[in-house]
Amino acid sequence: MFLTAPTTEQLDRQFSQNSIPTDLFKAIADLKKDLNAVILAHYYQDPDLQDIADYIGDSLGLSQAAVNCQADVIVFLGVHFMAETAKILNPNKLVLLPDLDAGCSLADSCPPDRFSKFKAEHPDHMVISYINCSADIKALSDIICTSANAVAIVNQIPKDQPIIFAPDRNLGRYVMEQSGREMLLWDGACIVHEIFSERKLVQLKLSHPEADIIAHPECEANVLQHADFIGSTTGLLKYVQNSDRQEFIVVTESGVIHQMQKASPTKKFIPAPPNSNCACNECPYMRLNTLEKVYLAMKNRSPEIILDESIRQAALKPMLRMLEMSFT
Repeated sequence: MFLTAPTTEQLDRQFSQNSIPTDLFKAIADLKKDLNAVILAHYYQDPDLQDIADYIGDSLGLSQAAVNCQADVIVFLGVHFMAETAKILNPNKLVLLPDLDAGCSLADSCPPDRFSKFKAEHPDHMVISYINCSADIKALSDIICTSANAVAIVNQIPKDQPIIFAPDRNLGRYVMEQSGREMLLWDGACIVHEIFSERKLVQLKLSHPEADIIAHPECEANVLQHADFIGSTTGLLKYVQNSDRQEFIVVTESGVIHQMQKASPTKKFIPAPPNSNCACNECPYMRLNTLEKVYLAMKNRSPEIILDESIRQAALKPMLRMLEMSFT
């Protein structure tokens, strides 16, 4: 097979499509205006990406922001399931994700074919799924929840109604403890929130005896037992703002520390150590998005999130039910 060399015109066009301007902040701001775009970012993104966002939040806040979005284009700085959620709620808008490989270990731990079989084995169970799952899993669910509203949603379900909770076993276990409800848990987990070392956390607390330990409920139970406060990403941020403490050991993805430091510049925030010497308390998928990729996605209007309409419609119902039931 013989390949034809690209013409000079084709090379110039390719270079023009992928050339990066010197001032990316200005270029992105200009494109945002031209596209009538809104930039939504999760707290776990790099600080530069948080700083260009119109809205920064956790999964619940980002879902609510997507519902209320008036822009023509949504640029989602997060991972794939988050951008899918925006598309579920905004089918007529262009939803861009700078890097389609920005996936989620927790979402990947719940394959739709296996979960569909699991659900069929328990036909009397209601399915409540954590929002950190694929559109296919949302479509198989009755209600979606986030770490911010999971307990409140479970508490609204009749006591005699059996529940499947998916895909995060750690969050499910925490919700069971807080609600007093027995639930059937899918065996999934987040690689970042499972990497924290209890031994190193205790050692760190000994070095900082005045620090509060604050943790996300996706962490394992042996880590959560040392926490002074457990909450969603937004809950952790509010806690440090309202607390009189001056030091905090943060047991979640370290990207949120950027917002904590901005909101409370005189306080000290210490990322909890993983069980190895790696930077495993940073989500490798979240970090795939970069300023350069944001610029190129907006300039080329790609990569775009595209969903099968039947899946989108099925996933929309439990999403809307969550929003109706949310207390925050």
